[in-house]
Amino acid sequence: MYDEHAYKLDGNILADSYSLPVGMSEEYILFYLFSQTNKKYEEFSKKIFGKYDKEKWFRYISLASVIQKEAATTNEMPIIASVVHNRLKKNMALQMDGTLNYGKYSNSVVTADRIRNDETSYNTYKNKGLPKDPVCAVSLDAIKAAIFPVKSNYLYFVRDNKTGLHKFSNDYETHQANINANIGVAKTYTKVNDKPNDIDNEAIDIMKNDISNQKAPSIKDLFNSVN
Repeated sequence: MYDEHAYKLDGNILADSYSLPVGMSEEYILFYLFSQTNKKYEEFSKKIFGKYDKEKWFRYISLASVIQKEAATTNEMPIIASVVHNRLKKNMALQMDGTLNYGKYSNSVVTADRIRNDETSYNTYKNKGLPKDPVCAVSLDAIKAAIFPVKSNYLYFVRDNKTGLHKFSNDYETHQANINANIGVAKTYTKVNDKPNDIDNEAIDIMKNDISNQKAPSIKDLFNSVN
């Protein structure tokens, strides 16, 4: 039933809280969730762009889904978004594990075998650009980050085993050093980032600001970078 009415394979239902009466049929629940999501997508798009082009909008949803999968926190989302935008602009493959957590693999560990053998557009190790469909349902925060990334030169990130947050870097050498720093360190995701740097503060501001007061950056690179 979902596949029959869905616009894309995923991303058709906004990750949000909904109030539904007891006794609703499955079909009506889907209709309600789809229609409410589309209504919010249209409202959000018109606030930013002054119009709603559903096909183009779902390109942002594809990007937002990558951010949703990769970010450790909401405040990280605009920073993750900057990495995606920077790699797209440089025509680099995204090489992000989260894109392989689609559909039936949504909660699966991404293995080297999956990376080698997955032939779908979700495999951003083999394919440049974004997956042609969203990887998952997204939040408004992820959409906002996709459209308003922070300005950075970051091209890489790796999760810190001590904090659960990501370390970002501009070059591969620093990225490799960050990876090596995790060797032998147990994963204990209990600490919080209580000393944000400048780019963290910029990301926090983006999450707090109303999108109607912001100006979207050029989207040419994004629109030209979809498989």
